[in-house]
Amino acid sequence: MISNKMKSFVQTSSVIRAMFEEGKKMAKLYGEENVYDFSLGNPSVEPPKAVKATIERILYKESPNLVHGYMNNSGYEDVREKIALSLNERFSTEFSYKNIIMTVGAAGGLNVVFKTLLNPKDEVVVFAPFFGEYKNYVENFDGILKVVPPNFPSFQPNFLEFEKQLNEKTKAVIINTPNNPTGVVYSKETLLKLAEVLEKKQKEFGTSIYLISDEPYRELVYDDIEVPYVTKYYRNTIIGYSFSKSLSLPGERIGYLVLPDELDDAEEILSAVNVATRILGFVNAPSLMQRVVAECLNEKVPIEGYDKNRQMLYGALSSYGYECIKPQGAFYLFIKTFEPDDLAFVEHAKKHHLLLVPGSSFHCSGYVRTAYCVDPKMIKRSLPAFLKLAKEYGIY
Repeated sequence: MISNKMKSFVQTSSVIRAMFEEGKKMAKLYGEENVYDFSLGNPSVEPPKAVKATIERILYKESPNLVHGYMNNSGYEDVREKIALSLNERFSTEFSYKNIIMTVGAAGGLNVVFKTLLNPKDEVVVFAPFFGEYKNYVENFDGILKVVPPNFPSFQPNFLEFEKQLNEKTKAVIINTPNNPTGVVYSKETLLKLAEVLEKKQKEFGTSIYLISDEPYRELVYDDIEVPYVTKYYRNTIIGYSFSKSLSLPGERIGYLVLPDELDDAEEILSAVNVATRILGFVNAPSLMQRVVAECLNEKVPIEGYDKNRQMLYGALSSYGYECIKPQGAFYLFIKTFEPDDLAFVEHAKKHHLLLVPGSSFHCSGYVRTAYCVDPKMIKRSLPAFLKLAKEYGIY
């Protein structure tokens, strides 16, 4: 019999993945061209050509022992040094290889951080709406996730409610900017206010509160929006990064953590994340992909396609009477439902072969998420279905 904790995880398994699987079943029934699957944030843009070329060069021209062998649990030192130097050049930071830990994607990195930091019943605060797996990651290590309610309609942090959630048990705070599911980006002013609150509460409680910035969408921003580098505004910041979206490599599971020297107990934390990487069973991040990303740090996927999809979907839905905030980054559109029950709305949308993810999966009922990292032709085909849905609710 499986453990009680796993029973709970199975019961609350990812709605996003369930919708994705349902989409495949519907495609067999109705034809792929007649199903409009906006469920999964799976990049439709191909990786830069340099990535494939780098893979081939490394595989066929470098010694196998330098590509496929074990290394330090934190990753190859030369790879980490290249990442540190790249960050220093881009953001005027002062990192070295010691501040970089290679991870099995952003998800693996977050689990390593929580394994390192959390004691049972320690609390981690997050702003709704948020990526639902955060709750599972925290509960993996017997922590407790505390949720700051959504701040409508801007979805910027509600600092009054945020302060109410902080106490002596607070070990960490998670932010995700650009945000999944809203596409909102936190400004410099927002981060300064966040840092002010955290510094005040650290002094009040006599504890360390770590700010964990989950940044898989950092490179996907529009309209010249700036994404501030969080370590410059709050010293107890840990960055989690992934190349899944910036290089369209979600299945390769490669990312890194940034652990600045300024962290409270920095040396102890750096040692612990190294050990946590091993004992969680990752052992190390994928060796080949470490080598590849180190040579592709200046490469980016062209986001013009995502931007066109953003403009098309946001423009059409807004004209049909849907209420949604225009995304500043990532590739999601968060839409207010025409009835309070977002689960019922999702079921209604399925009748039109629209696959949307309920906002309650992100701790924000009354909304749905659409992932527009899809073929633009599918978006065009889906628009009549969105219009029919609005008409059935008497909106258009």
